[in-house]
Amino acid sequence: MRYLVRGRVKPGREADLLEAIERCTLGRGSVAEGEYLRNMKDARQCGDETTCWVEVCYCPSPLLEERPYWEEYFDLTRVQDAHDRRRCRDENGSEPWACSTCDCTQRLEQRLAETGERFLHVLRRKVKTDSMAARTLTGSEK
Repeated sequence: MRYLVRGRVKPGREADLLEAIERCTLGRGSVAEGEYLRNMKDARQCGDETTCWVEVCYCPSPLLEERPYWEEYFDLTRVQDAHDRRRCRDENGSEPWACSTCDCTQRLEQRLAETGERFLHVLRRKVKTDSMAARTLTGSEK
């Protein structure tokens, strides 16, 4: 099944999240390991300051496996079905593991790609700004 996920990066976790993405350690140990990096590459920063992405998940409940990995960095605010479950070939049993090659959410992913700004751009800018501010504070304390 595919889900539209929304979350806010936990305060103070931005640099750690960026480092995990850049070092390709985000999701390490999960069966969905590489999916986390793809999600962040495609994620968008929405107008309400949440980060949005489309997640493929085969768990019996949404993000059962992935949730602990995401919640290390994000406060998840919404996880919703990306499309009608009755039409999901994996969910209805007509084609197991269909979500890995399905184009069922292509329109949703296209619409998402046209909204907001790339999350990684926003995250890098935030980490850089925070780092510069910390250096300025440290320098002014001398």
